[in-house]
Amino acid sequence: MLGSLRVRLPALFLLGIVLAGILAALISLRLFQTYTRGQSIAELQREAQGLSALYADAALRAADEGSGAIDFAASKLELATGDRIFYVGASLFPGQNSGLKRLAEASVPAKVTDLKGAETFEFTPPGSSRSYLAASQPVRLEPDSEPLGAIIVAKPRTELRDQWVPLVWRLGAAVLIGVGIAFLLSWWLSRKITGPVTALAQAADEIASGNYAVRVPTAHSHDEISHLSQRFNDMAARLAATEERERQFLMSVSHELRTPLTAIKGHVDAIRDGLFDDPELERASLDVVAGETIRLERLVGDVLDLAKLNAHRFTVYPQEVDMGVLVERAHASFGEEARRREIDFRLDEDPEAPTIVTDGDRVLQVITNLLANAFRWTPDGGTVSIGSELVDGTVRIDITDTGPGIKPEERERIFVPFISRDNHGTGLGLPIARELAHALGGGLELDSTVGQGSRFTLVLPAAMAAAPTPVA
Repeated sequence: MLGSLRVRLPALFLLGIVLAGILAALISLRLFQTYTRGQSIAELQREAQGLSALYADAALRAADEGSGAIDFAASKLELATGDRIFYVGASLFPGQNSGLKRLAEASVPAKVTDLKGAETFEFTPPGSSRSYLAASQPVRLEPDSEPLGAIIVAKPRTELRDQWVPLVWRLGAAVLIGVGIAFLLSWWLSRKITGPVTALAQAADEIASGNYAVRVPTAHSHDEISHLSQRFNDMAARLAATEERERQFLMSVSHELRTPLTAIKGHVDAIRDGLFDDPELERASLDVVAGETIRLERLVGDVLDLAKLNAHRFTVYPQEVDMGVLVERAHASFGEEARRREIDFRLDEDPEAPTIVTDGDRVLQVITNLLANAFRWTPDGGTVSIGSELVDGTVRIDITDTGPGIKPEERERIFVPFISRDNHGTGLGLPIARELAHALGGGLELDSTVGQGSRFTLVLPAAMAAAPTPVA
């Protein structure tokens, strides 16, 4: 449970929020401390400057009038300002009591007793245990005269702390409230994200167990999770289709293998048992065995060719090929079937049939597969034609039939391996034909009208590299 994404995601999100909140609180507190310290120093400096001018004027009047010290006792000023007031240096009112608490020079920094200008500093007054933040201002009877001493206005540092301690509590409360809200949001967000992911994981387990019918719900949004769910459903559908094709393939191959094997076994048993007294009958039986053996060899060859094409291990060996001779050869190989089924098998001869560089055996294999498909779907007494022509630097070989035609929605499906429109045969002829056409540098085109027939066109380049070219 603790290692699940549903727990770790909100935990990481919440940790990030907590760290960000603490960092923001510390920065805010530091900025507030700096601000309050600056404000306090400015206030102390103004008070020290004002008191310095006040006592200087009082000292001048006392000297001119011969009177005693004017009575602004420091205690009253402290009560009014809330700050402590000290004095260092020579007496402002010789023989008189000004009420100022004089400090020994050793109790303050040397920069204060040097009387060179206004200073800010921290110190602990004699007899006190608290630290003070202080500002000093030299006292001059005349603007350019030597200072007699310095007025020091000080404020306990605890007063500064008292200003930012409430802020700490407020920031802490704000962080806790923010963490609580972030926790609720992160938990909701984690469920929003991990819910579909969990469904995907469960669906993946179902597929791993062999249940390809499982689907995951898809939202109408355009986020990554929705895209992943859609692609997962597509993958499951393709796996289901692949499993169905494999099932059909096994059934088809089993049927295709069983038929010739049964025939071969029957004829071999008959010959072995000596059931044929006539040598001609025995020879005919052997011819049947040879024909069925060729059929088995062709079936195994188709499966191997498809495996090589899918694994990109198929190799084309170019050579000079007379396309007119090649087409005539393909036409002759189906002549007997055409006569037997009374099919009008036409050869559109091209007296200017070109000689191209290609793999003749593979071209013949493609044409043979296309003719076999045409004869398979053409009814007895129908028409099948084959012809070639040179068009715009390409050789086009047309195989036309008068079969039932192919519906638009099935025109791509017939090129899928192991798919047979009538559940007979392996469904490998057309897929292998198209893959071989691509391997030869060309392609396969289809034009079909339902109820009238189909035309397959093998398109090959008129020129091809002469060296062996591996399929990539």
